[in-house]
Amino acid sequence: MGKHLEGLNALVTGAERGIGKAIALALARDGANVLINHYIDAASGEEVVGAMQAFGVQARTIAADITVQEQVDELVAAIKPWGGLDILVNNAGITRDKALFNMRPEDWHMVIDTNLNGTFRVTRAAIRDMMKRKRGSIINISSVSALAGMAGQTNYSAAKAGIIGFTKALAREVAPFRVTVNCVAPGPTKTDMIKAIPEKVLQQQIGAIPLRRLAEPWEIAEAVRFLASPSARFITGHVLAVDGGLTM
Repeated sequence: MGKHLEGLNALVTGAERGIGKAIALALARDGANVLINHYIDAASGEEVVGAMQAFGVQARTIAADITVQEQVDELVAAIKPWGGLDILVNNAGITRDKALFNMRPEDWHMVIDTNLNGTFRVTRAAIRDMMKRKRGSIINISSVSALAGMAGQTNYSAAKAGIIGFTKALAREVAPFRVTVNCVAPGPTKTDMIKAIPEKVLQQQIGAIPLRRLAEPWEIAEAVRFLASPSARFITGHVLAVDGGLTM
């Protein structure tokens, strides 16, 4: 069976670890050349690059903070030598969980600026070339927190809900240019973010999931890989919850 993404070029933000790393590896395994950015840990970024190159594709990581427009522009421009961007995955995100009455303004603004405004910056830098070439798949990573709301995550839920609205509106704008825009909303997943959740609270969350377990990062990645593939060319403006039935 052939590789469905062979010859395509992808950019995955926030792919040093966790869900982003799993997405980058899934795309590379299916034949895509993949560019990622590292922000905190260059060594982790290079480790992901090495793992991707083992699949026989081109791979690269560059330092870029998606809250800084100039660095975003440099990130998107870095893929041009490969021939243009075909797949964009807006995955980079942070949490600053607190009850609203304890939330500092900087906790609110930092989450909104990274998760929502960062998605805007990267997509805006990439979209014109996709429209010009009349091809491209954009997959934005939202969260079940946007669909159901999670206590202590008003900032995160607001940002991720904004990504869903952004996805649907952009999907209508660029559909005439054969560019699809979709959204994946992961449920609680085995990543570093989970480690910050108290065990009692985590067990309560797992108990609310009909499948009674956390998602594996590769399960989220497979949903993204499908939406980036030719099999999903007639799917746009869709929100795919990969949540074990949590929001059904």
